Amino acid sequence: MPDKHIVFMRKIDLDNFQLATSETARDINSRIMLNLVRRHQPLSRADLMRRSGLQRSTVSVITEQLISKRWLLEGGVGQALRGRRPTFLHLNENRAGIFGINVQPGSTDIALANLSGNFLAQESMTTPATSDQFVKQVSQRIRRLRKEHPQMAYEGIGVSVPGRVDLATQKFVFAPNLVWRAEDLKERLEQATGLAVDMENAANACALSELWFGHHSERTRNLITVAVAEGIGVGMILNGQLARGSSGLAGEFGHVALEENGPRCGCGNCGCWEVFASNSATVRYYAEARSSRNGNNHPGKVNGAATFQDILQFAEQGELKALEALDRMARYLGRGIAMLVNGLAPEAIVVVGEVTRAWDRVGPIIVEVVKRKSLPHSMTKITASELVPQPRLRGIIALVLQKHFGAPTTA
Repeated sequence: MPDKHIVFMRKIDLDNFQLATSETARDINSRIMLNLVRRHQPLSRADLMRRSGLQRSTVSVITEQLISKRWLLEGGVGQALRGRRPTFLHLNENRAGIFGINVQPGSTDIALANLSGNFLAQESMTTPATSDQFVKQVSQRIRRLRKEHPQMAYEGIGVSVPGRVDLATQKFVFAPNLVWRAEDLKERLEQATGLAVDMENAANACALSELWFGHHSERTRNLITVAVAEGIGVGMILNGQLARGSSGLAGEFGHVALEENGPRCGCGNCGCWEVFASNSATVRYYAEARSSRNGNNHPGKVNGAATFQDILQFAEQGELKALEALDRMARYLGRGIAMLVNGLAPEAIVVVGEVTRAWDRVGPIIVEVVKRKSLPHSMTKITASELVPQPRLRGIIALVLQKHFGAPTTA
């Protein structure tokens, strides 16, 4: 629960509001109880009374509704010193399945999860060159997974994309690392699969993943994720809510220029943060070092360019040039993260991506640079994601789950 001495203010939009009704109150109380069971199961009805503060009659009515709608299941019976023995409640994890799709320029991951966010199936494919091929291949895989799990009802599909999605149209409005432009994937996937589709930026999906499945204090209301891949995206949980901005473009700190005369970025500008601190930047650093006058090819990559995964492996083997490339990446990550610390002052910043495999190396460098470049008395904790390797999938599944578990939007 939030500290009672901290006041959170949310302005009521007097041009667009909806009055609270008794149905709204029941909906809020129902979601509170559903979340309490999800987080603390198994729980008895008496446990729900104590944790929620609701009256016995209210808990009884809502519990029976959630059981009748198959959100909750009754399980074992506990011990009691006197009176009736309590019956424990559990979340009905297999009430509905959620498909999560994580689109990246090179590969696409598809997962089927239950209501607890646990993966029941997971597979990968090469990301097609066109959106037509993508819709065809993904819908075929989803239909096959549904046949393999016929016992489940299906709640919907969440899609994580490496770019920004317009909140109103659900179309790409900014995706410099993906060749698709302004594609209406939502409508086309819905038509092909018959399921509702929700789309979200990959960095926002990572932020949702940390919010729903991370091991942060319940008092953490300001949390930033820095998703590092071919580019850099930033997801922001501010005052307990995912911050998207008016159009969905909030969080593009990867395209803030650190050096105006730096390399050209995929967005068209020069010197953006991501051209210095992304996986792609590290591959460039390593290639430059190998081609320098004193550079020697790594014996395993004489006839081909090293990938970021190769560089991580070479660094684990102690290769000097790979370590130097990662160190350079880490220093630039620290510069950008210091900007986030100074500008947003979150309680926590979580770095997500393959680079966390080398966190013992890059983590201390990032923390040192942030400490040196951030304002005095900063309290922001900087960590690596504990959800590697699939935080985007878990986050996009949380996006679908929050329709039933998140706060209603009518407040």
